[in-house]
This record gives sequence, C-alpha cells and structure tokens, in this order.
Amino acid sequence: MWIVLAVAIVLGATLDVTDRQTETFPLPAGKPLSIELTVGSLRIDGWDKPDVEIVVERRAPDKAQLARVAVAIEELPARVSVRALQTENTTDPAFRADVTVRVPRDALIDRVQVLEGRIAIDGFHGTLTGDIRRGPIEGKNVSGTLRLEAGIGSVTLTDARLSEKGLLRLRSFNGDVRLSLAARPADARILALALNGHINSDIPLTRRETWGPRWREATLGKGEPVISLDVVTGLIEIKSP
Repeated sequence: MWIVLAVAIVLGATLDVTDRQTETFPLPAGKPLSIELTVGSLRIDGWDKPDVEIVVERRAPDKAQLARVAVAIEELPARVSVRALQTENTTDPAFRADVTVRVPRDALIDRVQVLEGRIAIDGFHGTLTGDIRRGPIEGKNVSGTLRLEAGIGSVTLTDARLSEKGLLRLRSFNGDVRLSLAARPADARILALALNGHINSDIPLTRRETWGPRWREATLGKGEPVISLDVVTGLIEIKSP
C-alpha cells in the first residue's frame, strides 16, 4: 500500500514529495532475490527471520511526477524481484528510489544493479553479487560469497570474515578497494591487482612491480577461501589484526 507523505523538504522553489511501499515475503534458503535501481540508495541488512522485508521510498519534485520512478515488487515462483527504474530510460537525480531490504543472513542475492547512488550492507553472511556504476559500496560485519563491483566509486568492507567455501571478490574501475578483516585468516589465498595504483597490506604479500600492473599475492595455510581485489585506478588496502 502506498502512503503519500504530503509534506517534504523545500529546496528553493522545489517541493520534494515522497511515498513509501512495504512488502514482506517468505525467502526460503536458495530462493534468489534480485534488485535493480536507476538512482538511489540500497541498504541490505541481515536479520534472524526467514522472510524478506522490502521498503521502497520514492522521491520526486512533486506528486504527479512520482510515477517517473516505476516500482515493481514481485514474488515469483523462482525468485523475489525488486525494480525501481526511471521511465523512458532517463537518469535524472531528481527522481530517486531509496530501498531497504532485510533478509535472512545467509540469503542468496544473485543480482544487484544500481546505476547511481550507494550500496550499504550490514550483518550479511550469504551470497551477494552487486554492481554500481557511480557511487560507493560499503559493508560491515559481512562474510560469505561476496562479489562487489563499482565503476566510479570505492568498495569498502570493515569487520569482514572469511567463510569456508566463501569468496571476497572486490573490484573498482576508478576508486579505492579497502578490506578490513575482523580476524587474521589462518587459511586464505589472497590476490591483489592494481593497474594504476598501489597496494598496501598488513598481511605480507609477495610483491611484483614492473612497468605494467602491480600484482601481489599470498597463500596462507591450505590456500582457501579466496580474497581477490583489483582496481584499474585507485588504492588497494588490506587491514588485519
């Protein structure tokens, strides 16, 4: 059900209007969730319930233009899908959707695509594949299989842990990649590649610097799970107790 908030923020002569939709569905283990946004922020919180709660808040200069962000929340047999996309393929920052999803901590989120905004992740330990073209990705208290990529923007994980058979795959084309581990891993394979940038690590890495890419690696214990970090232009930083 849509709830229109009649009073919003006045910026000059522009009145921003918002509305909100909330849906809750069962999300059994293995059933994927996908999320697509044109412009806006996405927050993913892990919780100890078997359901997914989805909150979408649209914002536009006036009520009549809220429809320029088309929202579709669907519970399908094979997946749960959330889309908040601008109509007519526009990318106007005046029309945005801010989405919060609360999911089981070990959920499968197989597709996240945000054109412009930010992605924040907290308390999630499942499988997540996420891509943002302009804006940062930030996560804390995370583990599992995470594949996170930013076009223009940083990727930062704090208080991250490695999971058995898990993966931390972090990439930025123009921005920094920073990984702060909650505990020093006894077993891991670490790969770090910077085409135009530098690599700093609290964990000793084998270093190879030439006129081309900067490449460092390390094998700890049995050599898995894998940490793979790369940037085209930016800094790679690994911090560990």
